Amino acid sequence: MSGATRAATPSRRLYDRAAELSAVARLSARVDAGAGGVLFVTGDTGEGRTSLLARAADDFLRTPSGHGGRIGEGAGDGAAARVGDGATAGVADGAGSRVGCRVAAPSHRGPWSGARALLAALAPTPTAARRALRSARGAHGLGAAVAELLAGRRALICLDDLHLWDAHSRAALAAAWQEPAGRREPGRPPADRPGSGGPGLRRSGGPAFGRPAGSAHPGSGGSTRPGWLVSAARHHRLPDVPGAESVRLGRLTRDGARAFLDDLCTAAPSPRVAGRLFDETAGHPGLLAAVARRLTAAEVAGGVPLPRPVVDGTVLAEVYGGLLDRLPADSRRLLALVALTDRAGDGAGCPAYEVGVEAVRSGARATRTPVEALDGLLADGLLWRRGDVLRFEDPFLARAARASAPVAWLRRVQEAAGTGPSATAAGTRAALARSEDHRADRLGPSPAGRALAPVVRGRSQLVRGLAALAGGPVMDAYEALLQAAELLRERAPVEASDARFLAMEAAWAGGDAAACLAALDGGGDVRGTERDFADGLSAALSVRLDRARPPLARVVARDGAEDDPRLLLRAGSAALVLGDTVAAARVHARALARARAERRTSLLPRVLEHLAYAELRAGRYSRAARTAGEGLRAAEVTGQRNVAAHQHAVLALVGSVVGDERAVVEHAGRALETARPHGLLQAATLAEWALARGELGRGLAPQAAARLVPLVRTGPRGGHFALRMLVVPCFVEAAVAADRRVEARAAAEEYAVWAVQGIDSAAPAQLARCRALLAQGEEPGYWFGEAVRRHDDCANDFERARTLLAYGTWLRRRRRPGDARGPLRDALVTFERAAAEGWAEHARSELRATGGTSGGAVPRVAWGRLTPQQQRIARLVAQGATNREIADRLRLSPRTVDHHLRSVFARLGIRSRVELPGVVGRWDAEGPPVVSGQRDSEGRAAARGEADGDGPARAGGGWESLR
Repeated sequence: MSGATRAATPSRRLYDRAAELSAVARLSARVDAGAGGVLFVTGDTGEGRTSLLARAADDFLRTPSGHGGRIGEGAGDGAAARVGDGATAGVADGAGSRVGCRVAAPSHRGPWSGARALLAALAPTPTAARRALRSARGAHGLGAAVAELLAGRRALICLDDLHLWDAHSRAALAAAWQEPAGRREPGRPPADRPGSGGPGLRRSGGPAFGRPAGSAHPGSGGSTRPGWLVSAARHHRLPDVPGAESVRLGRLTRDGARAFLDDLCTAAPSPRVAGRLFDETAGHPGLLAAVARRLTAAEVAGGVPLPRPVVDGTVLAEVYGGLLDRLPADSRRLLALVALTDRAGDGAGCPAYEVGVEAVRSGARATRTPVEALDGLLADGLLWRRGDVLRFEDPFLARAARASAPVAWLRRVQEAAGTGPSATAAGTRAALARSEDHRADRLGPSPAGRALAPVVRGRSQLVRGLAALAGGPVMDAYEALLQAAELLRERAPVEASDARFLAMEAAWAGGDAAACLAALDGGGDVRGTERDFADGLSAALSVRLDRARPPLARVVARDGAEDDPRLLLRAGSAALVLGDTVAAARVHARALARARAERRTSLLPRVLEHLAYAELRAGRYSRAARTAGEGLRAAEVTGQRNVAAHQHAVLALVGSVVGDERAVVEHAGRALETARPHGLLQAATLAEWALARGELGRGLAPQAAARLVPLVRTGPRGGHFALRMLVVPCFVEAAVAADRRVEARAAAEEYAVWAVQGIDSAAPAQLARCRALLAQGEEPGYWFGEAVRRHDDCANDFERARTLLAYGTWLRRRRRPGDARGPLRDALVTFERAAAEGWAEHARSELRATGGTSGGAVPRVAWGRLTPQQQRIARLVAQGATNREIADRLRLSPRTVDHHLRSVFARLGIRSRVELPGVVGRWDAEGPPVVSGQRDSEGRAAARGEADGDGPARAGGGWESLR
């Protein structure tokens, strides 16, 4: 959840459901009178059928019985049992016995599975439930089995989603509901008719709703019959039950929707936001709830624009995905085909649209979709047919069906329906050729018009490509922009050049290096800066850096003479390829100033996207966050969802630096929501990297390594080609901590080849850190020293602090706490300066483990609270032993060791085992109180000398020798 919504309260508030609750109250009154009854509740997906049933069951149980009994009181065995998929049964026994239960459709839809769940909810024991099921499948039927279990108690039985129950159970229920009231079971005495039903509560000839079990409710004057509250989808055909009542759930009114949102959100939404949500969801309760869960507190308050569209494919999948997933594959495709054949019903408030049956059959033939499934869709009520016309009653279902269809299949449907570009052109030519009164050439354009036709078509493709680049699949944008470049080449060369470079950007965002080369190689007629940029980038993509540097360096050098924001963007990109992140940030800042001066509103989000990424690469995280935030707002205002996804990814990476777990999860999730369906591999790689860095900062190395493995691999399932090597140092750190050294070593060797090419100024230092993490014995000391020295040549203080943290951790684990304090203190100061609280806490923990902190020291008397066994375990942990090693040494189980260790943490007020070496060493040095056994004076002296840093010199040198 985003934090803008809260969990549902137990009061089960319902809105705009007065008529439905009145019907439930009438059913409850009939149950109290002993007459029983059936009430059907139908509605569309997400309209609140389950909530109504849960409210009815709760109200029935809370209502005092006719003899004054209350829920949970009485002499009987009142209980509440959980059944099946969240179904609950509540019982109040005693003089006024009442039963209220809700039974959901079982997830396993086998024969009699629904009846089994129902009887298990009512039976006091599993044995009784099995016996009742055998009776229900016999001659007496389900009604007799239910009546026998109820034993004369008043009951309201709520059955949810009847359309999902198995056919055997539905038939048995229908037979029980339709059974005449006067029928009695063979071998049983005749039951008295209810004497307390009262006039009008039981209709003449109505159902018995369960045969009497031979026992009457005390004071009722006869047998009691249960009430059945049954929910089903609107399209489901209900059984014909004499005397049954039926209600249809509807959408919320504007006032009801506002009250619902006030209850759902932590803070009341602004009137403008509430009105927008109501308009876009048409008062649909399920959609309102799904949308509200995705909104942030700022969006609810109106401070940040709402996403566009509010009801997107993700929301539709959340609400309607269960319905669509339960349909057979052919039925889903045919439903999507009907929705795609005519797009007139896109708006939430549009009436149901109509589609010709022949048009659907034609599309089905073209897409090889079986039409036999149409009968099932009509029988289920998902589609309605009147003559030769099909229609949807629920426009949101149509939109959900479209959104769930595969992209490649959608294109075939559009071509078959005549809505695709090629189909439209073919239809125009066919219409001209079929003309009987005029020749086609006389109806065609003049020669001058024919000369302009490529320009018109090219600009049309350019507009389509720009729209897809801003908010659609990027490879669709790539194809459209390349077509535009070809059409515009002769008569509009400047626009053609822009289209080709935009196609390259689309391919870059999609992570397709070959497509980038194809877009750049086609622009043979460009000159000047654009020629140098195309040649240099082509050489870089072909891994010929010696040929790439001269032309790209010329592009960067000309940035002072350029005023066009487009050319400045290319100069900044060239600087990034060369690894000059400082120059890239400077050039992109100039492009931003020019775009603002020229009021290039549509270009502004792209410029901010490039600038935020350049500042991120330069290690200026606070600036990157500020720029990305501004870019995100600009992208949302202009509807550029792909740019917004990239800015979310940048914000997620910044969150992973500062240790803001909530920001990492929220921004990475928002980035991936768009990046995955639109093919934005660059944004997806950044988002996954951010999630992995956040996990690594919290000590979850195995999860981080598993997340990073695909990002450092090549191939279609790997990470972005321009980011893969940048991710390797983080992967090596996580893989080493997760004991995946083979994969870490292979990645480090490939990184070593890349680092010497000079593309990233921080690469030599990070390579030395990778080698230190992979080295054995005392060799890491040398490589950590090299990494610290090489960090001085680049401006990324955060990565330098991470190296110092790793170095200090290694020194501390080598029993050199005095040497470890220097790098750990420097790392802590850097993390605190960068507001990287998560990493700073990690550094504090390591520093405390060396005994180097003055605040938060554990009191000496705490040692006396430990048992002798706990003291032994604490000392072994401080010496570096694992739980398994301690268990073997002390002849305990690992679980017992873990239990003792948790008690040690609680009594000493520490949080992890990494703090124990410093705590134990400090107590030994200061002389802890003697509680059990004698202290080892030699060990204490050794510990004191080690803590003071006076031990013998070791390979790798001390921290001061590096400064």
